[in-house]
Amino acid sequence: MSGIAKLPQPPYYAAIFTSQRTNVDKGYGRMAEKMEELASQQKGFLGIESARDHELGITISYWDSLEAIKSWKDNSAHKVAQEKGKSEWYKNFSVRISKVEKAYIFEVNEDNN
Repeated sequence: MSGIAKLPQPPYYAAIFTSQRTNVDKGYGRMAEKMEELASQQKGFLGIESARDHELGITISYWDSLEAIKSWKDNSAHKVAQEKGKSEWYKNFSVRISKVEKAYIFEVNEDNN
């Protein structure tokens, strides 16, 4: 995943996952890639954006409904990743669900520069 997600016009929903990692890796990168791929195949998935530095990670997944978010949360493979996160990968995390009602995007048109 790279860049800003291309999303439809609002309204839609955002699941905001903010985390602080432990020093344990044990397959974290592979699992993160697998979860992104699996999420993108779920009904109602619209896009994802993610950023991490040495202290904090933020991943925002976008969905067409609250039901789609719940379905993703309850996905059996995702539940395995959640448990590994709690037991090994994260010092702490938060999940916040919000409804996006307006969105603004700025882009430089490379053709005009």
